[in-house]
Amino acid sequence: MTNTADPDLQRVQHTIHAVREQAPLVHCITATVSMGVVADGLLAAGARPMMTETVIEAPTLTTVADALLINLGTLSTDAVEGIPATVEVAVRQDRPWVLDPTAIGLAPVRTPLARELLNSGPVVVRGNASEVLALADQGTGGRGADSSATTDAAHQAALTVAGQTGGAVAVSGAVDLILDGHRELRLERGTPLLTRVTGTGCLLGALTAACAAVEPDPVQAALAATTWMDLAGETAAARAAGPGSFRMHLLDALDEIGR
Repeated sequence: MTNTADPDLQRVQHTIHAVREQAPLVHCITATVSMGVVADGLLAAGARPMMTETVIEAPTLTTVADALLINLGTLSTDAVEGIPATVEVAVRQDRPWVLDPTAIGLAPVRTPLARELLNSGPVVVRGNASEVLALADQGTGGRGADSSATTDAAHQAALTVAGQTGGAVAVSGAVDLILDGHRELRLERGTPLLTRVTGTGCLLGALTAACAAVEPDPVQAALAATTWMDLAGETAAARAAGPGSFRMHLLDALDEIGR
């Protein structure tokens, strides 16, 4: 069991409990390579996943979701068409939605799409430092989904994005940064093993959406999801022999944190 006296856990425990009690349905338009771990991770955390990206179905299904995740990781033609219409429905029906601008920068389709989506007011933008820099047009992105910049280097870019959306920005890294233009929080937790399993960043975006479904304060929702994932990563790393077993233990730990 986790240490419930951990001060980082204590400041987000009520949000974690709310996710488990309310079991929010999260519509995830996410990277194909990460769908499995995103779905399993949400279920382990106590939320419920739903995944479809076509313009024919995705906007309609969003009407029954409690929150929406838009992740641009493996952007398909269907998703390019379906994402704007789906976000439009989420905004119209006042559903919280999270933007994860995975691997933007040099990519000629997802980069302008991500910048355009900022105008629809995601409650949280979650990305690594290189992605946030590229989103604010202050950098060219990292190498694929990997960041080549530090969290501190993305500080001003995060403020710029938060100013545009009116919501929170969560920059993940060795030190996580969460801000909304009025508040800034830093969290130095987690494990390097989180970067050695495909989809943990995508799962963090989905977990952020789940927390946003039950927590109206975007900074608190982003902090809760980030802390939850970091503490689960630490717990899993202590039990794992390597990346393969880490993935299994991470799912168990997401279920365990805060109980």
